[in-house]
Amino acid sequence: MAIFQKSIIILCMALLTACAGTSSTKPEPTNAKNTTTKQSNGSSKGGGYYLDDGPGDNTGIDFDSIPDAQLKTEKPLVSSNKPYQALGQKYVPMTSYAPYTKRGVASWYGKRYHGRKTSSGEVYDMYSMSAAHTTLPIPSFVKVVNPANGKAVVVRVNDRGPFKSDRLIDLSYAAAHKLGLVANGSGMVEVTAIDTSPEALKNTANITVAKAELTNINPTPTQDQSNSITDNTLSAAPAVSNEARSTSYYVQAGAFKNEANGELLQKKILDLDLAGDAAVTNVYNNGLHRVRLGPFANKKEADIQANKVRKQLNISAIVTNQ
Repeated sequence: MAIFQKSIIILCMALLTACAGTSSTKPEPTNAKNTTTKQSNGSSKGGGYYLDDGPGDNTGIDFDSIPDAQLKTEKPLVSSNKPYQALGQKYVPMTSYAPYTKRGVASWYGKRYHGRKTSSGEVYDMYSMSAAHTTLPIPSFVKVVNPANGKAVVVRVNDRGPFKSDRLIDLSYAAAHKLGLVANGSGMVEVTAIDTSPEALKNTANITVAKAELTNINPTPTQDQSNSITDNTLSAAPAVSNEARSTSYYVQAGAFKNEANGELLQKKILDLDLAGDAAVTNVYNNGLHRVRLGPFANKKEADIQANKVRKQLNISAIVTNQ
């Protein structure tokens, strides 16, 4: 009996040793909040993205067609720029524009946070050109450059994060896609703050006018204008500025290589009356069929319709000004 019991003990010890030798522990993700990282095998199976984050299900979007964030003067939000603590670290945000250029690692956040509120109180849209930063003013605009490929985007900072020492900025999925950072989950970038004060934007508009060589402006002033305007370049600037302010906005509900898919989505939108009084068109450009609603007189109206499309059809509609 003693020999039998001893044999049982030896057998159990052997089985435990064998199990210990073949078990595999899933490595803990090294990324913090809002950081999306694939596991080493490149597979998203079993939570390959941090906390089940990752790209959205709408794979038909032409990311290169998503415009950069539109520069405008905005007053920093008092509630979003107060000193705060996160993960034991204290942060003191800037409360106004200041020259800022820094290199560091950018990460991105996707579907896990899509539709949730940001630190600004706005709803996060992974297909918009936005970003999170620990101390830059909310809202503010920055230019982000990927030095590895020379690609650059302009994004609007409307959220806080990332709260990990080796991360500089968290980009929206769309911004990271345009910079070529999605596949690796993160990458080195250079971030530069953009001055969007009225005077700075005016100077930017004047430079744009000069580059356009005033091709759409009549250089001959009327009799009334000649009494008050002596410089054709200066007289042209307000006209271009007014044109910029009257930009029409559209809602892009999808982009497809197959025209039939575009027509199907177009029909769904019309059947559900999601476009309101706006037209719904299937526009073909650069090899893609884009289902577009609009034009809308302002971005607020376009945002309202885009939200209706997102909620009713569970797709990622985006607002463009093209």
